[in-house]
Amino acid sequence: MEPSMVISTLCRSCGQHMDVKDGKPVLRPKYATRLASSSKPPIQHPTIGEASNVSKIERITPVLRLKNFFRREIVKREIECYHCQKLFEVVPDAQSSQCPKCGGYISLRDYEVDHAWRRRIQTRGDVTILKGGSINGVHVQCHDLTVLGQLAASVECSGTLKIRSHGKIIGNVRCGELRVERGAIVEFQGDVHAKSAYIDGQVKAQLTCSEKITLEKKAHLQGLARAAGLVVKPGAKHSGVMEVVRGGADAS
Repeated sequence: MEPSMVISTLCRSCGQHMDVKDGKPVLRPKYATRLASSSKPPIQHPTIGEASNVSKIERITPVLRLKNFFRREIVKREIECYHCQKLFEVVPDAQSSQCPKCGGYISLRDYEVDHAWRRRIQTRGDVTILKGGSINGVHVQCHDLTVLGQLAASVECSGTLKIRSHGKIIGNVRCGELRVERGAIVEFQGDVHAKSAYIDGQVKAQLTCSEKITLEKKAHLQGLARAAGLVVKPGAKHSGVMEVVRGGADAS
């Protein structure tokens, strides 16, 4: 005898599973298994006791996901303290840091200037002057500076100063690399000190580099050039005095 609400049962004699409908036993249907075609070899499943070459699939749990996050290698970037020039590393997403040597606060904020800007900028993030934007009469300290608009300020970049526009830059400039892109026409009215320079436009400047100056085919450099070497591509021009200095002699 089975309870009246039962929906399946097991035969006490043969052990066969049965469904129960309207109080009567009904045998469960047996589903056919699709066999692999004869052209493909059968899949060999390892038996108990044999070494298995099948890789174990780890179940992704919140704990495992957290472990993988901390196991992931974080690529850091190097910055220079603008108080004591100490080099140290920070994570890419940091918005600020503290110098391990002097304890000074270091901003890592990025700026995009699309209007007239007349306040000092001091960061080790990147600054971009967009078309229609300008920075006038202030001092700019940053990592990379890209000029698409107007710049009339003194500049100190720990990275690259990239110029793609026309105009006069008032004030002294100090940067890791100076890049004047093709078509740009720039006059530096102050001294320019860089580690290296790449010029593909027209530049008038008193330029000092601790490494080499490279003039591309469309480049025209006017003024004193002091560097460890000068590379002049066919078609490029240099009007002025060239002085060869020892590497590292500065650019200071």
